[in-house]
Amino acid sequence: MNGAESLVQTLVDSGVEVCFTNPGTSEMHFVAALDKVPGMRAMLGLFEGAVTGAADGYGRMAEKPAATLLHLGPGLANGLANLHNARRASTPLVNIVGDHATYHAQYDAPLASDIKGFAAPVSGWVHSSSHPKYVAADAARAVAAARQAPGQVATLILPADTAWLDADGPAPALPVTGPAPVSEKAVERAAGALKNGKKTVILIRGEALKEEGLQAAGRIAAKSGARLICDTFTPRLQRGAGRVAIERLPYFAEQIEENLAGTEQMIIIGSKPPVSFFAYPGKASWLTPEGCDILMLAHAHEDGVGALQALAEAIGAPKEPAHVAPLEKPELPSGKLDSFTAGQIIGHYLPEGAIVSDEAATSGIGPAIYTANAAPHDHLSLTGGSIGQGLPVATGAAVACPDRKVVCLHGDGGAMYTLQTLWSQAREGLDVTTVIFANRSYAILNVELMRVGAENAGPKALSMLDLHNPELDWVKLAQGMGVEAMRAETAEEFADQFSRCMRTKGPHLIEAVV
Repeated sequence: MNGAESLVQTLVDSGVEVCFTNPGTSEMHFVAALDKVPGMRAMLGLFEGAVTGAADGYGRMAEKPAATLLHLGPGLANGLANLHNARRASTPLVNIVGDHATYHAQYDAPLASDIKGFAAPVSGWVHSSSHPKYVAADAARAVAAARQAPGQVATLILPADTAWLDADGPAPALPVTGPAPVSEKAVERAAGALKNGKKTVILIRGEALKEEGLQAAGRIAAKSGARLICDTFTPRLQRGAGRVAIERLPYFAEQIEENLAGTEQMIIIGSKPPVSFFAYPGKASWLTPEGCDILMLAHAHEDGVGALQALAEAIGAPKEPAHVAPLEKPELPSGKLDSFTAGQIIGHYLPEGAIVSDEAATSGIGPAIYTANAAPHDHLSLTGGSIGQGLPVATGAAVACPDRKVVCLHGDGGAMYTLQTLWSQAREGLDVTTVIFANRSYAILNVELMRVGAENAGPKALSMLDLHNPELDWVKLAQGMGVEAMRAETAEEFADQFSRCMRTKGPHLIEAVV
C-alpha cells in the first residue's frame, strides 16, 4: 500500500465517502487509489470553485465532510472563494492539495508556490505530510479537525513522493469532538434577562436553526415575547409549514438599525452581534443599538440546541411553541414574470423536503416571502458573500441527499462564476432544478454604486455593471453542458416549466427573464 492508498482508505474509514476533484499530475497516485480502495465516490468538477463549493453544500447537508482533491497552489487558489464561504458556514470539509515531491521543492519549478500561505486564511487546520508513513495518521487528524464543532475546513498537503512511496497502511478514525455544553451560569443569566421585561431579541445561528432548536426557541418566545431572528445569511435554515418561523436580519445597515431599534437586550446563540456587510460613508458599522445588553448564551462551538432547550425549561416555557408557520401555498399568478410572481410559483410547487440553494441576490426577495409558508424545506444561503456559490452548493447538496429535490435560485451574473458546475450535474444525473433570474445586470452593484456615494456615474462605470451586449443565453449554455433547459418570459410559462421540473428527476435549468 502506498501513501495515496493509505490516505484514501483512512478517509473512507473515517466516514468520508465523497471526493470532489479537479486533479493534476501531482495527484495521479490519489486518482489511481480511487480504483484500488472501495468506498469513495469521486466526482469531477471542471473548475476548482465548483469543486470546493460542492464540498461545502455536501457538508452542510450530510453533516460530515467530503474531500476535495486540488492541484498544487494554483488549483487551491482557484477554489479559495468558495472555501471562504465554507469557512463562514463552519462547514466540515477536508482539502487534499497535491504538492511537488519533497526533493523537487529545491528547484523552484514553475508551479511551486506557498500552498500553506494560500490555505491558511480559509482553513482552521493546515498540515503538510512529510513522509509516506505519516500520511494516514495525518489524514485521520484532518478529518477529526474538520469535524470539530462547529465544523471547519482542514487542508492536508500531499507531496507527490509521499503519495507514491510505500506506507504502513491506513490509520484508525479518531474521535469526533462534539459541541461543548453551555454553562449553567449562561443559562441562568439569559433566564434572568427574559424575566426583566426588557425588549429582547434572540439572535440564532448554526445547528439551532434546525427543527429541534427552532422548537425550543419558539417555546421561549411563547413565554417571554422575545423576537426570534437569524443572521442575514445562514449555512442552513429549516423553514416552511409546521416549523417555527424566524425573522431574518435585513441586508443593508440602515435596515438592520431600523429593525433592531428599541432593542434593550440581545441573547446570542452561535452568532455574533450584527455588523454592516460593508462600510459606507456616514453610516454605522456596528449595528447593535446603543445601550443594548449583549448576552452570549452559546458560542459557535457550544451546544446551541441544548442551550435553548435548557433556557426554555429555566423560564417555564410552554410545550407548544409560538410562531409555527401554517401551510399557505400562494395562489398562482398570471401575466408579468418578476421575482415576486416567480416566488409565488416556487412557493406553490415546492415539494416537501426540498433543499433550496439561494444565490438569487436582488431577485431573492419574492421567493423568500412566498416560500415562508410553503412545504417544509431546507434553505442554504451565501454565507461568506463571495458569489458563485449557488450552483456548486446545490450540486453538493444533491449528492448528500439524492432522494430530495434541490432547487437552485441564482442571479445570472453570479452563476457565470461557476457555470461549469452544470456539466457535473449532467454527468452525475443530479436532481437539481436551477432557476436563473436573468435581469442582464449585476443589479446589486447598481444599488451599491449609489449607496457608497460614488457620484456622476457615466457610461463607462455603468457598463461595468451591465450584462447586455451580448446577452447571456442560459438555455444554450446549459444545453451545451448536457442540462435540459428552457426559457420563461411570462408567469404562465414559468409555472408550467417549474411544475414539470418538480415532477421530473434529473438536472434542469429555467432561464426566468425578469
